[in-house]
Amino acid sequence: MISLELLCQDVVELCREVGIFIKMEESKVHREDIETKSKNSLVSYVDKTAEQRLVANLAKFIPEAGFIAEEGTSDKVGDVYNWIIDPLDGTTNFLHGVPTYSVSVALKRNDEVVIGVVYEVNRDECFYAWEGSDAFLNGNKIETNSTSNLSDSLIATGFPYYDYTHLDGYFELLKNLAKNTRGIRRIGSAAVDLVYMACGRFDVFFEYSLHAWDVAAGAFIAQQAGAVIEDFKGEGNWLFGKEIVAINPQLRVEFSNLIKKHLN
Repeated sequence: MISLELLCQDVVELCREVGIFIKMEESKVHREDIETKSKNSLVSYVDKTAEQRLVANLAKFIPEAGFIAEEGTSDKVGDVYNWIIDPLDGTTNFLHGVPTYSVSVALKRNDEVVIGVVYEVNRDECFYAWEGSDAFLNGNKIETNSTSNLSDSLIATGFPYYDYTHLDGYFELLKNLAKNTRGIRRIGSAAVDLVYMACGRFDVFFEYSLHAWDVAAGAFIAQQAGAVIEDFKGEGNWLFGKEIVAINPQLRVEFSNLIKKHLN
């Protein structure tokens, strides 16, 4: 029987170690080290090395587990357990010297995420949770806040950078939110957005065209902190459905109506 609590602590330590490596490399990356995987999707040796370190060590924790990893270090598929890894969420920030990026690791058992760890490197903030636990930030319990009106809310999102399918509706929604909330923030790391939502810094996070490694750990942590996690239809297809809403439950109905109006 795997102790998820002990395993989560091992993952926390590993993410911190990998985060230290990433931070040390920040000033060493040169333009010639940057590759373009697809439109506006960048990668460097830092992402690849960080992922290799994560995969090598996570494989020791659960030898039979597979991997869903952004840089494709391993294509092993586990029958029960699979790690979902983003070694450097916020690569564009990292490469441009913008100090918000993170290491994100989740463990999926069958169809359910059961561990989530997000380490925000520059603030030295590690967010984590495991199945049945509360959510934590550096050892302290965190919860979503209880804001009950969108007018009092701070909203987080990510601007479309390659998939413009919903662009018109998206900007109409932003126009509405700009007029009727305390403001909109675009940090550049979905994992960080989600854990900031978990600890009450944001009231709502929504975005589309995301991959499982972008959201798995952060969304699970937010869920354990009391957030509702769903897709734009108000259903549960957020992990692989490429759209997500993380929200304080008291705002769910009001915000869902806006999503349905502008993005469905």
